[in-house]
Amino acid sequence: MASRLVEQLGAQNIVGASAAELSDHIRAVILDGRMTVGERLPSERALAFELRRSRSTVTRAYDLLEADGYVSRLHGGGTRVALPNARVPPTAPEDDTAIDLSIASMDSTPGLYDATVRSLPRLAALRGTSGYSLQGLPELRDAVAQRFAQRGLPTSADEIIITSGALNALNLILTAIGRRGERALVEQPTFPHAMESLHLHGYRVVPTPVDVDGWDAAHLMEVLLRARPQQHFQEVGGVPAVDVDGWDAAHLMEVLLRARPHVAYLIPDFHNPTGATLPEEVRDRITATARNAGTHLIVDETTAELDIDRGRSPAPLGAFGPHVITLGSMSKIAWGGMRLGWIRAERKLISRLLAVRPSFELGTALLEQCIAVELLADMPALTSHVRARLLAGRDAVSEGLAGMGGLTMPATPGGLSAWVDLGAPVSTRLALAAREHGLIVPPGPRFTTGGVLERRLRIPITLTPERTAEAMSRLRAAWESLQAGASVPDRALQQTAVI
Repeated sequence: MASRLVEQLGAQNIVGASAAELSDHIRAVILDGRMTVGERLPSERALAFELRRSRSTVTRAYDLLEADGYVSRLHGGGTRVALPNARVPPTAPEDDTAIDLSIASMDSTPGLYDATVRSLPRLAALRGTSGYSLQGLPELRDAVAQRFAQRGLPTSADEIIITSGALNALNLILTAIGRRGERALVEQPTFPHAMESLHLHGYRVVPTPVDVDGWDAAHLMEVLLRARPQQHFQEVGGVPAVDVDGWDAAHLMEVLLRARPHVAYLIPDFHNPTGATLPEEVRDRITATARNAGTHLIVDETTAELDIDRGRSPAPLGAFGPHVITLGSMSKIAWGGMRLGWIRAERKLISRLLAVRPSFELGTALLEQCIAVELLADMPALTSHVRARLLAGRDAVSEGLAGMGGLTMPATPGGLSAWVDLGAPVSTRLALAAREHGLIVPPGPRFTTGGVLERRLRIPITLTPERTAEAMSRLRAAWESLQAGASVPDRALQQTAVI
């Protein structure tokens, strides 16, 4: 099994690399957050064996990293990730002139202020209570449950727990049911901080690919029918008819059956960052197979309401099995500053989560909960605003990318971003070049488990058209400089911290 360092580097990316090039690649992985400070790196001998390089090359690479402060070496303690004590001034301006595309989030909905005002009497009525809300306000849990029911998943308030955001919800779940050393299936690409949470809880991540294109339907049918032959697809002319948007469902099913991961983290609606939607027919099969494999399905629905023109509304993954754990959030549909989310799960698991939660948190802020009650009472207006903003943002990104030779923007029916194909493995280089033009954008590998997807770049569609136009102008300048053969200074490569 490859070491985590080699998984993050992507062995194919460093074939034939010199010692200096290898040290640059390792440095980029460290500053990208994919190797954590204090984490132990492979020994020189082990890394040389994995890379099929001479030990002297690896030793020289580690020497260069140590000289710059990116690793520390102790006799008998091995080589560990570090960061320089002195911070080097950044190449990209860190002021209001910089445009940050590392955060795909809209500003607040126009209804947030009015909802806040309307929520104050509700908040005032709670002054006589302790102020702690371990499971969440009953009226908010009921509102969230009703929203699930409207989407095709009957839910009661006691199957809901309110959290301080979806990432907080994920960490609460992993604290309650996590098993260090077990496998966790994740999509590749996926939300980076979810991967970090899984690593933090001791999981070994197993990726399954997702893209904006379809996959081999014949292979998919063979695997699905073999996995659950007693259930049937809708058939057209005797041939199973299944849309295989984005997911390599055949590979996903094989991983579930072969690796039997303890948990699987999936984003089935407007997947972040690709924007793909998992077909309803495949949801049924995945849910059944995960249950047979003993895998806890953790489904992230933070992007589920970000529809522009998808043309269909698949039932939530939780509608296909009671064991599915669903995460949701107000952050993407109302405002990132509203740190409020929820978990939908079986009552038995809810009880377990409530028993664990006081060890690190005593509930969710009451003001946010009161505001959320008001916002959820007018979901049509909220989703209409979101649709209009995303449509304008998508059009602005499409217009900005037009004429940038080699770049392809896929169909983006909703979600947070466009998963742009650069036509060549230059994502990290483009991200570095963009910083020279006051644009911060995460490269494709930031969303992966193994330093791959250098052909891809995530461009948010959440900014205003005016801000997007300026961002695309800066991206064009960076792209043209890269196409003209401009090189990224070594000094810049040492500072590629992408969040």
